[in-house]
Order: sequence, then C-alpha cells, then structure tokens
Amino acid sequence: MTVKLLGATFFILHSSFFVSSCADYNETNDFTAQPDSTTIIPYKELAPVKTYIDREKYPNMSLGTTLKVKDFNDQALAHAAAVTNFDHVAFGTTLMSGTIVSGKGVMNFLDMMDLLDHVEEIGYEVYGSPLFANANQADEWLKRLTSPIEIPVDFVEGKVVNYNDSTTFNGTIEKGKASIAKYDDQNALQISTLSNVRIIENFEVDSLANYTTTFWARSDKDASFDIVFSGKKVTGTGPNGKWTFKAGKWTKIVVESQSEPSEKEGYLRIENTRSGVIYIQKVQVGYYPDNHRPQTEQEKKDTIYYALNTWCDGLMKVNAGRIHSFDLIDEPIDTKAVLDNGFYNLKHSSTSQIFWQDVLGNENYAPEVAKIASEAYERYEGDPAKLKFFISETGLDIQKTFESLNYWINVWSNNGAKIDGINAKLNLSYNEDAAKQEANRESLDNLLKNLASTGKLIRLSNFDIKYIDAAGLNVTVNNITEEQRQKLADYYGYVIKCYMDTILPQNQAGICKGNMADTSNDPVGLWSVKNKDWVRTAIYKAFCDALGGK
Repeated sequence: MTVKLLGATFFILHSSFFVSSCADYNETNDFTAQPDSTTIIPYKELAPVKTYIDREKYPNMSLGTTLKVKDFNDQALAHAAAVTNFDHVAFGTTLMSGTIVSGKGVMNFLDMMDLLDHVEEIGYEVYGSPLFANANQADEWLKRLTSPIEIPVDFVEGKVVNYNDSTTFNGTIEKGKASIAKYDDQNALQISTLSNVRIIENFEVDSLANYTTTFWARSDKDASFDIVFSGKKVTGTGPNGKWTFKAGKWTKIVVESQSEPSEKEGYLRIENTRSGVIYIQKVQVGYYPDNHRPQTEQEKKDTIYYALNTWCDGLMKVNAGRIHSFDLIDEPIDTKAVLDNGFYNLKHSSTSQIFWQDVLGNENYAPEVAKIASEAYERYEGDPAKLKFFISETGLDIQKTFESLNYWINVWSNNGAKIDGINAKLNLSYNEDAAKQEANRESLDNLLKNLASTGKLIRLSNFDIKYIDAAGLNVTVNNITEEQRQKLADYYGYVIKCYMDTILPQNQAGICKGNMADTSNDPVGLWSVKNKDWVRTAIYKAFCDALGGK
C-alpha cells in the first residue's frame, strides 16, 4: 500500500501499523486514515495542530519541532507526524560543523542534501542548526589548522661516552652487575645477564625533541634485550619488541625515541634479562630539536578566517537558499565571567580547544561571522530578503543573563552585525507546589516581556515541560496520572497563549517543540508511545486550543 503525504511517498508494510498508528496524526487533502474500531483514540476529532493557527492574525507564527536527521530522512512515522502537524522542523546540533566536518576538513553533507531535496519537493521549512558555537564545532579540524608549523632544524650533537677509554664504571646499575672489562683487546662495558644498566645518562632532555642514541655492542651469544630511553620503553624489531643482534661481531645499535614527558633526566638503559654477557663500546646521544613553532597571532587569525569561509561556503552551497533562518551563534554568554560594566562576558576557551571569539575578539565575533555567512548564503541562490539570523541562548529567565545577551546584541549590531532575532532556549517545569508554580509563571511572564522589549524577532525552542510533584521529584512517563497530564497540558497552553499575547505578531518567529512524543522518561509529548504506536495526549488538545485562541 502506498500513501501520498504532502508530496512524500510512504510504503506501509503492515496493515495493522497503518490502521492503529496513522489515525492518530495523518490527515491530508486526499486521504484521511480511519481509526481501528478496537482501539480507543483520544481526541480523534482534532485536525493537525498547525491548522489551528489564525494565519491572518498571526502571519509570522511558525510551529516547529525538533527531529533527528535520520528520522526525517527515513520518512516514516516521526516524519509524517512532523510535516502533518508542524510548520517547520529543526535538527538540533546535527547540521553543525562538529557533525559534518572531519578532522582533516572533509565535509559530509550527504544527509543534509537528502533532507533538503525532500524539503524542497514537499514545500516544507527547516530552521537551521547554529552556524557558530562553543560546542559541537569541528574542534579536531580547527586544532589541526592552528597547530604549530613545521620548520627545518639541524641535528644537535650531544653527550659521548667511550668505554674504550674507561678503567672503571661509575654509571648507574639498577639491577645486577656491570663493570669495565678487557674484551676483544680493548676495554668495554660488561653487562651481566639479569642486569639493568644505564649505559649513558646525566644529560637534559626535552620531551618534544627526537633523540638518536647509537652504541656498539657485541656478545659471544645471540643477544636479546629491552631498551628504555628516559622513562619510555623503545620497541625493537625482535620477538615481543626485543632488541637483538647476532653473536661474534661488533654491531651498531641505533635507538630513536622521545623521552617520557614527565622525565627530566636523560638516560638509556639496557635491560639484559635473557642474554649472556653484553659488551658495550662507544655510546653517543644527539637530538633533533622540536621542529615546530607556534603560529603567530596573524597566522592563526588568517587560519580561522580560512576555516570560517570554508565552512560557510560548503554549507551554503549545499543549502542553495533553502534554509533561510539560522541560529548565527549559540550560547555565547559566560555566566561565570563578569565585565567591568557588570554584564557577563562571552565564553572563552580555557583548554586547547579554540573558540571562534578567541581569535575574532568579543566585539567583532558576530559582525565577522554574520558577514561571512551572509555572503556565502547570497553566493548560492539565497534571497537576502528572506535571510534571518538569531542568537540562541539558554537561561534567559535569569535577568542578568538576559541583560548581558541584550548588551552584546547591541554591541554587535552597532558594529554592523546582522542580528534579526533571539532564540530563547526554554527550561520549563510544572510544579505541584502552588507557590513554586506561581514563581514559574512569573518567571515565564517576565522572560516574555523582556524578550518583547528588544523589538527583535522572538523564537522559543526546547519547548518541553517537565512535571514536578509536591515532593520535588520528576514525574516519569510511566507513573504520570491523567489528572497530572491535564495539568501539564494546561501549562503548555498557558505558555503558548502568553507568547502569542506578549510578543507582537510581526515579531513572532514561532515556537519549537523539543520532542513530539514522550521520551523514555519524561511525559512531554503531544503523543504517548504505546507498543510503538503514537496516541494523542491532552497536550495535543492543549496545543490546538491555545493556537486556536481558546
């Protein structure tokens, strides 16, 4: 059986799946699924959620949901529920550079190309993943690009010990016996079996330098031993990584190794655990200094600009103007760092990870990335009149966080950045404790009034509400009652109506649901999941009523 849904084709393999599942969500112009008479389907009389929006009164209002790229591209149940009930879909972090760009800078847009081709076919909308952020970035690629530059270096001759000229051994014997003995008509260092001896030592080491130690060795029997250079075991070519040489002639041994990073003292130790007596003549150690230098500030800046342009060019080429709303920057505010003016600073890296703003600077961050992204968008069929950039941030219900974000948006805008709106990431809960729930309402009301005061486009995302009982515990999907689900649904409706009443219609960029269906733990869905089927909940009705003005 084949069902057409807004231009998409679905192949239904089992009629039982079709009857019990599609009835919960699937209504199109040319097809309406009939419910299974043996199954009670709550709210079956309701139409798709997005149809309840008064488009004349709220022309910019867009209802969205978050989906995994795979679930969308599979074009199965989750995809059908999304395109039937929501105006647009967002993909969280999965279209960000951290997912798409490999450590070597190879960009894999195959999944994105599939979903955008399908979106174009059915006339649907996508809200773009953040273009720039501190997390979910191509960190390995950026680290590779900004890594130290190789430079030519000369070999440095180091310490030499010639046991032919020695009469006593004053070195370190860590185990067993070693001494200067007459051998092959000359003096040599004699290392007995079951002995660990440092044949050269007492020189400084640099953990970044590459050392070469050479020595001449001879034994009356084939030799097999281990070597440790300044704390690091060095693997040989013999069995189990042993070093070996044939009996009866002097053999030159060349050992190349760095030291153990924590080791400050230079030495080479022979661990003669199996062989007979080993004799050592001349030992010499030298090194190639670290053949890298850090990039200069200008080189690093040039490299970051290269990365910015390369990422934006690749993304916008594949996009071809089909996504026109993006989070330009995601979660820039550092609530632990305060500026002299009292506002929060931007986040900066305290590790080897590179944040874009570390190189671009606080005040130039958004202007630079907005310019580069805009140019790439227009270069590949993008209509500049449609392009919208948002700054997304969490915790904006906290007054200082909101004020700090607003401060930085003004700084960036004054410096020429294109910033059209704010994407407020919600972290909502319904609390059975009346006083705490009233505080929740007041916090939401204040958040929306603050957002409205900016005059920007306002989008709410991560719109999932957790249920907290009177004891302060999360109510899970397995133990929530119908009465509790209704209270939760009523609060969903309150949030939607509060948004639509507080934010001017021309500034309503929409609301994006975090999860369409209940998760394995949280009862946040418009649908509950029963035996893999989706069944409408009271939250579904609350969305319909609130969007319809009830």
